Amino acid sequence: MSLKKDVCNSCLKMLSDKIASLQKILLDLQLSAANETKSTAGDKHETALAMLQIEQENTSRQLNVLLGQRLELSQINLSKKGTLVSKGSLIYTNRGLVFISVGLGKIFLENRICLVISNTSPLGNLLTGKQVNETIHCNGIDYRIEQIE
Repeated sequence: MSLKKDVCNSCLKMLSDKIASLQKILLDLQLSAANETKSTAGDKHETALAMLQIEQENTSRQLNVLLGQRLELSQINLSKKGTLVSKGSLIYTNRGLVFISVGLGKIFLENRICLVISNTSPLGNLLTGKQVNETIHCNGIDYRIEQIE
């Protein structure tokens, strides 16, 4: 398996783990809300119920973002190779590996650090459309593209 596929699979696993965790939190919140409706403590009861509802909404929003990222990542054509950096490119730079996909930050794989970023991030935006041997400058750091997979 190629390193690009390994990076993508690692990202998918990370997203799936986060999704499972949020789904469990959401279920726990729903159970807490169901138990809270059985209470008859007046204002205290209504405040607790409102807080649970806000937590459910926030958790649902986070879950939807992660589900969207997982879908976006799963739709990347990993066999596509190009001479220009685009979404789905694994870029070998003088500063390390960069995978243009969804914004997940640093991941560790095979004793390597890979920066997983969106093409709309500052670095991703500057890298998009560039080719091997080009250099871009972002946040005071020069990134020279050595290889695009």
